[in-house]
Amino acid sequence: MAAVTPTAPRAHARARRRISPGRALAWAVMTAIVVITLVPFYWILRTALSSNAGLTVDPSSPLPTGLTGGGFARVFGQQSTKEALAQGGAGGSIDFWRYLLNSVVVSTLITVCQILFSAMAAYAFARLRWRGRDRMFGLFLAGLMVPTIFTFLPNFVLIKQLGLVDTLLGIALPSLFMTPFAVFFLRQFFMNLPREVEEAALLDGAGKVRIFFRVLLPMASTPVITLGVLTYITAWNDYFWPLMVSYSDSSRVLTVALSIFRAQTPQTGTDWSGLMAATLVAALPMLVLFGCFARRIVNSIGFSGIK
Repeated sequence: MAAVTPTAPRAHARARRRISPGRALAWAVMTAIVVITLVPFYWILRTALSSNAGLTVDPSSPLPTGLTGGGFARVFGQQSTKEALAQGGAGGSIDFWRYLLNSVVVSTLITVCQILFSAMAAYAFARLRWRGRDRMFGLFLAGLMVPTIFTFLPNFVLIKQLGLVDTLLGIALPSLFMTPFAVFFLRQFFMNLPREVEEAALLDGAGKVRIFFRVLLPMASTPVITLGVLTYITAWNDYFWPLMVSYSDSSRVLTVALSIFRAQTPQTGTDWSGLMAATLVAALPMLVLFGCFARRIVNSIGFSGIK
């Protein structure tokens, strides 16, 4: 018997491989967006790997000019004052690891506390029935319309009266408990959970607190992790508030330290190589963190009903 050639599947495969003009245009636009997004990061890396003398001679070169790792060496304190001055640096010492530790402590403290308290508030707004709940939630959401800069002065007065100026706790305290966005984000997820799970736990004798910590919170692990990543990135990138309340290396975070590094300008001009190296090192942990959880963040936001 002669073999039958599977012409139909092959024709179907060729039809699927055909790219319509609309699909081609969409891919072209997406590629352009990706390139435009990545070009600034490449330019930072290119500047960090260049020498300050090379940047002065050929500032528009797409490749590193005078390829060197001196900028990273100055950031990590691996250069002597004489070597730093010779390469166009300020020569001042930068306690990079202290600033990095301060940023990690502040961001972790804000993230852990804000996730815990926001989840508890979201559970109360979504699952508990109490008088005036919806009105209180609407009033709480009104906080989203208040610009953050309006709260800086009263927060600073409060932190000063508490004696927490120039401390890590003073930096973290205004964002420590909860935010309207975090409560809204988690409330949307809790509202979509089936009540049968909670009712079954109640029949087994579990109280509200136990149901929250042992049943609902583990079920909300995906949005909790997503919110944790977003909160950590926001706390890490915060600049203006830490600048207001920190005055010494003991409480100075990495974003503020970059401005200190920028202020140490030598007479020969700005140390662009060192500044871009410091910026890249400060941004790299957040890029890696977001890259690891990007898919989960997108899926969780879509599931929570945020458009």
